[in-house]
Amino acid sequence: MPTDGRPNWTRHDGHLSRDDALMRRAPPPMTAQQPSVSRAAMPWPAIWLISPVQLLIATVIFIPSLYVLWLSLTESSFGQQPVFVGIANYTRVLGDPYFWRALRNTVLVVLIVVHVELLLGLGIALLFASGLRGMPLLLAAVLAPYAVSEVSAVVMWRYLFDLDVGYVSQAMAAIGLPPLEWAINPVHGLILVALLSIWLHLPFTFVILYAARLALPQELYEAAEVDGATKLQQFRRITLPLLMPAVLIAVLFRYIFAFRLFSEVWLLTGGGPARQTEVLAVYLYLEAFRYNAFGEAAATGWLLVVASLVLALWYLRRLYKDMFATYAA
Repeated sequence: MPTDGRPNWTRHDGHLSRDDALMRRAPPPMTAQQPSVSRAAMPWPAIWLISPVQLLIATVIFIPSLYVLWLSLTESSFGQQPVFVGIANYTRVLGDPYFWRALRNTVLVVLIVVHVELLLGLGIALLFASGLRGMPLLLAAVLAPYAVSEVSAVVMWRYLFDLDVGYVSQAMAAIGLPPLEWAINPVHGLILVALLSIWLHLPFTFVILYAARLALPQELYEAAEVDGATKLQQFRRITLPLLMPAVLIAVLFRYIFAFRLFSEVWLLTGGGPARQTEVLAVYLYLEAFRYNAFGEAAATGWLLVVASLVLALWYLRRLYKDMFATYAA
């Protein structure tokens, strides 16, 4: 023991014992003058700075949502005072066969659109990340649909798939494929709606996945090549696991946006023939502005919100598990 009272950590052979090394690395004990880490209270100037945004969110989202919730519990129409009816609107909507047909069509189109967009977006992102000639031109071609309005896109696609003069219909007939009779065949109508939605929103998924792929360290692939890994093994063991957070984010947002599908169906088929291609957003629109049943339309809106939240819950939990569970532990 030295004269200053501190222990002598060095042994006679010049090395530290295991217990001495552990004691040396151990943090100092907590004292009353050294409190544990705690959250600092948010200063009032910061609260005042973010209050306009919070007020805007409350005005634009929460207050209208509460009003629609109250409206869903009433029976109201043009020139009629709302009358409280409880959950009668929800009962009528859930008992309407047109609602369940619209829900089935929505789920079917959403599943096709989201997963096809994911596969195409991932494939194009990996292709572009591998290095191609004429990248600016190719990027412009892939991102161009996002700059086209939905009305213009529907007009173009109606002309391209016209049974008499449509270039795509003529090309399909030339190679022996049957034409898409989207105006009279409900299945063909939903197929064309799905194709149009994929074409319009593929750039969104592509941009997210392409940016995530470019952010991956190139050293990982160089090390994998040194170890003799094939391209498929690099994709399975490096690319796909590291891209999973971006994939979950892209799929989550596309599920939410695709569930509100309206313009493509309304402008292309109008929900016909005989309401066979109707989706939930079109059903809500008809209830509100054709049948003037504001209560049932509001109830449909809240059912749409609940369905979207239930659908997004699994992806949010998976995203939290993959990205934030390590920090929350």
